[in-house]
Amino acid sequence: MVPQFTLQAPLKLPPHAVTDHLKQLWEQPEEGYNGSATFTLVVWEPAWLEQHLARLGLLQDAVMGMQRPCLVDAARRAIGAYGLPSATAPLSSTLAQVLATQPGGNSSYDDLRGQAVDNSISELQPHRMITLAPTINGDQPLDALVAAYCSLPGDSPGGSVCGDVLVLRGGAASIATELDMLPPLIPSQLPCWVLWEGALGEHTDIFERLAAPPRRLIVDTALGDTGPSLRILARRIAAGQAVSDLNWYRLGGWRESLAMAFDAQDRRAALGHVAQVDIDVEGDQLCQGLLLAAWIASRLQWSLQTGHRQQDSSVYHFQRTDGVMVDLRLASVPVGFPKPHAGSILGLRLLCKPPGSREFCVVLCGEASGCMRLEGGDISSRDLVEEIVPLIQGSLEAQETRVLAGGHDTTNPLLATTAQLAHQMLTAMDASKT
Repeated sequence: MVPQFTLQAPLKLPPHAVTDHLKQLWEQPEEGYNGSATFTLVVWEPAWLEQHLARLGLLQDAVMGMQRPCLVDAARRAIGAYGLPSATAPLSSTLAQVLATQPGGNSSYDDLRGQAVDNSISELQPHRMITLAPTINGDQPLDALVAAYCSLPGDSPGGSVCGDVLVLRGGAASIATELDMLPPLIPSQLPCWVLWEGALGEHTDIFERLAAPPRRLIVDTALGDTGPSLRILARRIAAGQAVSDLNWYRLGGWRESLAMAFDAQDRRAALGHVAQVDIDVEGDQLCQGLLLAAWIASRLQWSLQTGHRQQDSSVYHFQRTDGVMVDLRLASVPVGFPKPHAGSILGLRLLCKPPGSREFCVVLCGEASGCMRLEGGDISSRDLVEEIVPLIQGSLEAQETRVLAGGHDTTNPLLATTAQLAHQMLTAMDASKT
């Protein structure tokens, strides 16, 4: 952790005074204090769920814009209190939408979005962090809060390294009106990341203006509906923008475990004879399931043929390189205690049928109880490999830090290929409905 101290007390300013104030702040810095030359981070941080929980008195804490355990616990309590299905994911947009309709007007909570910076991000010493914090009161006028922060003297050989924080808080309409003030505050000589912490497809006018290339984009396809999330992800990547999806990084344990299951030479040969793939996901948000399915298909060089809906499953037909068809089924499964993010993977079953040898089946599960559903059918005649997948732990902010620390100015090639195929799968399913 890099210790931080405030060079100047946080100052509330009218938006039109921000640019001049920041110029004065850094034109004549204190002796020994160097401005950080790292990157600019622009964050869209709506925190709709957190704001409504605080408004309804269900969250006894300040609104921070961080995915903390107390937020998840409060969300689970709200699911029960307002009669939502127990399968509702705590951080889903569904819960936030239901809470938005409930009466209650507690406005005494503190809103610290943008002011409380996670240690993992502050350690990277960003040059400037700009947080756009829209309020659930859409008519609220815009406030600007500016502060400068430095690491303690002695931590850096050339003196203390400093940066600043700008928070614009108010109704979404008032934020949109003042967006033209941002370009002069984003140095062109430094990389700029735009971290969109809301649902893709929400406030598209602001998204398009904030996320214009060459700015690098960080999104989370778990936060919105499947269709808009995958379409926007694929479109941005196809346009050549550097994009990172936090939902993709959550699949790391699944991808690694599946690859390890085929490490042995005899198993590796069976990969050319996959006949069936079954993927179970929690609920109806299918982004993570589609990304995992598309990763498997792209790595094995399958070509998508058709897709159709069948009860609670999406069924796809792929063609292997040898011309044989593969069935891939993506099933929505309600669970009693879902993970915080909607659409988390429950389990994966991959069946191989090598010619002239015994069938081979791999079953991966996020937890022991999740394997039972995928163990159905006659598995006694098959060689079975069953593994519990170690799920990636750590806060959302830690995942964001890994992206920022990587410094990549292009999209990960695996994600680029996977996102395009996942979007094709979604399009094939939409076409089958017409």
